[in-house]
Amino acid sequence: MSASLDRRTFLLATTALAALPAAPAIAQGAPARIGLLTVKTGPLAQGGIQMEQGLTAFLKDKSYTLAGRKVELISADTGGNPAGAKTKAQELVERDNVDFIVGPLAAFELLAISEYIQQSKVPMLSLAAADDMTQRKANPWLIRASATSSQCCHALGDYAAKEMKLKRADTLSEDFAFGYEQMGGFQRVFEDNGGKVVQRLWPPLVTADYTPYLAQIQDVDGVATGLAGSNPVKFFRQYADVGLKGKYPVLGGWTAVDDALLKSLGDEAVGAISAAFYSSSLDTPSNKHFVEIMLKETENTPGGYAAGCYINGMCIEAALAKTGGATSDKQKLIDALRAVSLEDSPRGAFSFDHLGNVVGNVFIRKTERKDGKLQNTVIKTYPKVSQFWTYDEKKYLAAPVYSRDTAPQKL
Repeated sequence: MSASLDRRTFLLATTALAALPAAPAIAQGAPARIGLLTVKTGPLAQGGIQMEQGLTAFLKDKSYTLAGRKVELISADTGGNPAGAKTKAQELVERDNVDFIVGPLAAFELLAISEYIQQSKVPMLSLAAADDMTQRKANPWLIRASATSSQCCHALGDYAAKEMKLKRADTLSEDFAFGYEQMGGFQRVFEDNGGKVVQRLWPPLVTADYTPYLAQIQDVDGVATGLAGSNPVKFFRQYADVGLKGKYPVLGGWTAVDDALLKSLGDEAVGAISAAFYSSSLDTPSNKHFVEIMLKETENTPGGYAAGCYINGMCIEAALAKTGGATSDKQKLIDALRAVSLEDSPRGAFSFDHLGNVVGNVFIRKTERKDGKLQNTVIKTYPKVSQFWTYDEKKYLAAPVYSRDTAPQKL
């Protein structure tokens, strides 16, 4: 009798359990894990620290809960070099079992880990701007909500030629992939609109004295630069010291006059023209909230590094909303990320193209002093800017990637 009852009880219990809906993986209470690849040492550290501040501010504002799922952030310092980036990426994936990777910062870091990310199939939300990761060597496990290296500088070249009426320009940027691609983008569009890049100068990433390069600048209408990290501070001061300020206007990519860098600059930067995917002065509800919480957390106006990672947090939240908070199916997760389209973000409305790169605003800004402080005032907005600018995608991809020693191919 007892055995019969036990068997009946067991059958009733298992039948009842079978009738219940399948429990999602998140029912176990494990948080979704976000791994941040950033830089906290070396010349790029300033941007890397801001990356962490931006993502942390977003998660803190959301009480570390996105789409009903608790979230944990694990931050890793790459040291700003390819080997360090690969080691830290492997640790985040194999030791920490992250569901997403945000970062890295530098183009050469992204190039070093792209193959590993494809093999491990962990969705990556990159701030690093290496063009080919969403172009000729497109990584299907990557999205980029900021910009390619050349994307903002395409607009800068257009503005320099059409609005500023410049005819001759020199370019100066660090001797690495981010610099080549920024200045290549500027040169292609500038020259397609009647301008001429006279010479291209490539100081090393770690340069204390830009004077030998500045001494080569003469007989031009302007100088375009793509310097990053803390290097623009040294550049602008030395540019003024050697008497070039006021003689040749400076044009910059988004890192050259980043909003967060303005506190370290003085009158030597006044008048600089820059092209960026983000402006702290953008008058939208999302950006006002972002600036407010960043000022509260860091006491500094946020720039593109922080905004890029904050926006990546928004993308993760939107993707988790599509998957019901689940992260176990990585293909569904990256598909959800690539389908994200937001109308209100700190950079304005944006979506992703079929290669995972952002289509969104590029702002032309002028550095001015207002109420005793420097600010980047938006003087023109290029809406819905593609990574291919206005060029035919097939022709663009058939041409070589922007490089150090070869001028951009005519399309």
